[in-house]
Amino acid sequence: MPKHVEEHTESVMISGQVAKASRRSTNAVVQTTLTKTLTVQSVKKKNVKERKKGGSSSNDLEALSPELHATVAAQLASLEKDTMEQSWYNSLHAEFEKSYFRKLKEFLETEMKANTVFPSLNNIYSWSRYTPLNSVKIVILGQDPYHNVGQAHGLSFSVLPPTKIPASLRNIYKQIATDIPSFVIPKTEGDLSRLAKLGVLWLNTSLTVRAHQAGSHHGKGWETFTAQVLKTVVSRPDSNGVVFMAWGLPASKTCNNIGIDETKHLVLKSAHPSPLSAHRGFLGNGHFKRANEWLKEKYGEGAEIDWTVLNRPEEK
Repeated sequence: MPKHVEEHTESVMISGQVAKASRRSTNAVVQTTLTKTLTVQSVKKKNVKERKKGGSSSNDLEALSPELHATVAAQLASLEKDTMEQSWYNSLHAEFEKSYFRKLKEFLETEMKANTVFPSLNNIYSWSRYTPLNSVKIVILGQDPYHNVGQAHGLSFSVLPPTKIPASLRNIYKQIATDIPSFVIPKTEGDLSRLAKLGVLWLNTSLTVRAHQAGSHHGKGWETFTAQVLKTVVSRPDSNGVVFMAWGLPASKTCNNIGIDETKHLVLKSAHPSPLSAHRGFLGNGHFKRANEWLKEKYGEGAEIDWTVLNRPEEK
């Protein structure tokens, strides 16, 4: 198993640029994955031009793009081994051989050959690289990735610059500022990866989505897989408990279904931070203050999450 990078790279498919390299040396396998992704995109563009020129329909994709088909299949076959952080891979590898996961990968292969899927392949498991299993202190559940260009990069609610901060994330910032008086609401910073490195697992229950179609990959197997991710966190033997933040009915149901022992873990539930529901129970929920108080009580002074890390210049 190769050593994994701590920071991701963002595909040209999403942002039109390659994000800055890891502070550490870029892992050769993940770099190969990115190179293949760029190849996939160039082949896709070529095929689109050919279809437009020749009047071919999307049903002709297989005949038009054998190179694309082979590249997508190769990437997906080793995606977990190539891009998932070691501790998560070791704990979850049994899932990859199960029937539901094989069907999920078959679905993704078909989907990626015909449609744009977010996030980029290299970022589907970026949450694992930012927050190794033994560092998880807080789990914040989302539903599925943002579905527009330049948004999703593998962490729930998070976006990379220069993408505008989404409305739900703005409401999350408002609540952090209410709970943590020293926190200043960022004007442009929507990248939550620095919080992820401190132990906040930003996890969507569905890890991919078709472009511009919210919820399009629900029910394909991701929910079963991410439930196992959560069970792995809950059953971690070296932990005295973690905080779960479940916003909205789907997240609440997910927590209920995995059977969290609330005598060991803290489960905080409220409305979703979406503008449609934020004023019906999310704003004012006190979750960030309660989480830090609980972590301090469980693990001692200094165990709290420093939410103000987003207010400081990122270390180079």
